[in-house]
Amino acid sequence: MKAIQNWQPMLKVRNARKTFNPHTPNEVRALQGVNLELGPGKFLIVLGGNGSGKSTTLNAVAGSFFVDDGSIHIDGKDVTRWREDQRASLIGRVFQNPFSGTAPNMSIAENVALAALRGQPRGFGFALNRTMREEIRARVRGLNMGLEDRLDNMIGSLSGGQRQALTLLMATWVKPKLLLLDEHTAALDPKTADKVIHLTEQVISQGKLTALMVTHSMQQAVNLGDRIIMMHKGNIVRDFQGAEKRRLRVEDLLDQFEDIRRMEQLDESASEMLQETYI
Repeated sequence: MKAIQNWQPMLKVRNARKTFNPHTPNEVRALQGVNLELGPGKFLIVLGGNGSGKSTTLNAVAGSFFVDDGSIHIDGKDVTRWREDQRASLIGRVFQNPFSGTAPNMSIAENVALAALRGQPRGFGFALNRTMREEIRARVRGLNMGLEDRLDNMIGSLSGGQRQALTLLMATWVKPKLLLLDEHTAALDPKTADKVIHLTEQVISQGKLTALMVTHSMQQAVNLGDRIIMMHKGNIVRDFQGAEKRRLRVEDLLDQFEDIRRMEQLDESASEMLQETYI
């Protein structure tokens, strides 16, 4: 009889709450008790409208701020009170802005070398030796962006798509426990976005990475990953996985958003009726 293996999520978020500008007219309850588990090698898509909490959830996991309540574990480690730079040892991240996540006044080779030495003492004398340059050239060639012969070019001179491809390479050079993708194609034209998405899918699949991707694109959501969660007003309101996720079409997601909007209108109407009753 086989022993039962203990399954441990790569990411576990428990009752995460975050309020910005508390006790002021600008108070925003961005997370209202979010619970989420993501298993090793799973690719999660997070959908939601503006202010739904999707990017706040990603930033909470990344350590951009501390949650007010709840806990966050990555690879079994309680990182709830770890700073962002401490969590970087476990996390790879690609930002929405193609000009984030890189040093624009450094060369392609220097940027990639820094990523390759994540968690190690940094010294360019070692980082850019011949062996390292050849490995960088080989991996950059795999991006199919024609950058392998431009390693000494400043990364700030590249297009947004080229930078996003390089940032993806840098974020996964040392295999992260968790890859965070923050609407990383939103600022790109459709053709370039499709190319970066294809590369993203390839990198995640080949590396068997655990990934969380925030997007506004419902087409990307149905085409990518093995699970979708929909967020609304700081809560997870829908969770599609397995066969249900595989059957989803864009039209189904649009219907789900319409149902959420309709329910919200009903709740507001009921609240107004109750207020009128007791005035």
